[in-house]
Amino acid sequence: MLEQHNQTDAAVARPVAGGLARRCREVTEARWFALAVLAVILLNAALLGAETYSGLVDAWRFWLRLAEHGCLAVFTVEILLRLGAHADRPPGFFKDPWNVFDLAVVLCAFLPVVRENTTVLRLLRLARVLRTARFLPQLRIVLAAVARSLPGTLSFLLVGALLLYVYAMVGWVFFGQRDPAHYGSIGRAVLTLFLLMTLDGIGDAVHAGLEISRWSLLYYASYVLLASFVLVNVLIGVVITSLDEARETERREDGGREPRPPAPAEESHHVLLARIGAARQALDQLERDLGRAPLPPPDLAGTAPGTPVPLHR
Repeated sequence: MLEQHNQTDAAVARPVAGGLARRCREVTEARWFALAVLAVILLNAALLGAETYSGLVDAWRFWLRLAEHGCLAVFTVEILLRLGAHADRPPGFFKDPWNVFDLAVVLCAFLPVVRENTTVLRLLRLARVLRTARFLPQLRIVLAAVARSLPGTLSFLLVGALLLYVYAMVGWVFFGQRDPAHYGSIGRAVLTLFLLMTLDGIGDAVHAGLEISRWSLLYYASYVLLASFVLVNVLIGVVITSLDEARETERREDGGREPRPPAPAEESHHVLLARIGAARQALDQLERDLGRAPLPPPDLAGTAPGTPVPLHR
């Protein structure tokens, strides 16, 4: 009996959850909703920047605090609507990383420890600015590309650190006594070479090195070639590859939501095939009409006797 009662309650709750999810999705998927939330996020960023001016804070403290609470209320309503949009399938809410991020940002604002710590609260409000990527597809692709490029970037950093260390030790050996301000220790040598990686001040470094030894030209030339050209181009290649992968992933996800519009060449090809099909149907119909039409009687006037009469098909 109890089991039947539970099954009945589940059968009643299922359509209710489906109706709630449908209504919430109509709101969260609307364009005005996305624009409104984006406007509130930008307002939150403006308020956070305004609080850096002490005079403005002293004059408008009450209104700034009221606006901050208003933004928090809007974000709370937004996350509740997104939760309601997944009422019929709750696990689907946590499959989207942006939903998890938004939920964490909103929930942390209500924790007593966070609300009492001004620094943590401001950092949390700053994290809300990152939510603009949810409503800007291109920014979302860039962030995804940065996340995908982290493994390649770590490898690049390891190779770069090894290169810096080797050249710093060589620089300390050859220039440590003559130029202690730049190569007096391994730390100073690494800092000098790290700044030279951007080619800023490379001319002065080369001239100072030539006063010590002519071999310094080979030292700086090989370092610039490896650090500024090879490694930087490798890093750019890693980022571009990650950007292409992120763009392809975003395209596949968009293709799963709605059909991709045909390309202009593909669309013209379909139009041409449709016109050819329509022309064939018209020709077939014309042949059928001609086949059903009655044939006119043969005109025998003026025909000589014995002349064969032509047959009409």
